[in-house]
Amino acid sequence: MNLFVIGVGYTVSRLIATQNAAFNHISGTVRSAEKRAQLGPLDIDLFDGSAASPATLAKTAAADVILISAPPGPDGDDVLDAFGATIADGAARRVVYLSTIGVYGDHGGGWIDEDTAPQSELDRTMARLNVERRWRELLGDRLAVLRLAGIYGPGRNALLELRRGRARRIIKPGQVFNRIHADDIARAIMGAIARDRGGSWNICDDEPAPPQDVIAYAAELMGIAPPPEQPFETAELSPMARSFYASNRRVRNIRMKHDLGVTLAYPTYRAGLDALWQAGEGRV
Repeated sequence: MNLFVIGVGYTVSRLIATQNAAFNHISGTVRSAEKRAQLGPLDIDLFDGSAASPATLAKTAAADVILISAPPGPDGDDVLDAFGATIADGAARRVVYLSTIGVYGDHGGGWIDEDTAPQSELDRTMARLNVERRWRELLGDRLAVLRLAGIYGPGRNALLELRRGRARRIIKPGQVFNRIHADDIARAIMGAIARDRGGSWNICDDEPAPPQDVIAYAAELMGIAPPPEQPFETAELSPMARSFYASNRRVRNIRMKHDLGVTLAYPTYRAGLDALWQAGEGRV
């Protein structure tokens, strides 16, 4: 099985690290020469957001599976513009598009699932919805949309944020966030590839939780005092960070488990942080 990836970022790197044996060949694109150099011997081309090279398009057309992790920009989706026709006419039996649960907008902390109508008012998540729709119109049942919760894992977690002095405990009563370990995302991607039909799935763990609880638990594992609590109303946050607190929802993952056959290795943030701590994350 040959995999072509458009946008080899953190999540895809974890897929390659944990599921590499499932593929005969992996190729793809990144935006910068620096990023390409970091990926070592992988067959990676540069795609600067304009026209893809004929060699890159040939790899795209020949791939059995295509994974799209690059997000749309403020002016549209250059991935769809550059690759859409080639993918539509190519050999890929499955195209996996990584989206976000942000498309559902705010639900006041209530539970939602894939039957919940998206209602986001943020430009970036409205753009995601538009791209989802356009890919679906182009590919039909060949498309699997995975709407990801907040991602953490090796090299990207609360333990490291605490060790680096960047962790904060922002308190907004009733606020929860949904999370997913990157290696469980890899399991969901493999489930979507194996499935004989496309669709849309929420990819998250079993326990939406207040962000300050995650920081406090990480501090407990490290044997240090957690940072002081800061009220959301007076905390200094970037507009982007503040926008995340504007949406509050609890996301169900029942269909992910049933349809994609995913058994979560890290069903809660505690399980994920426990494993990361044991692996040496956040240690001096």
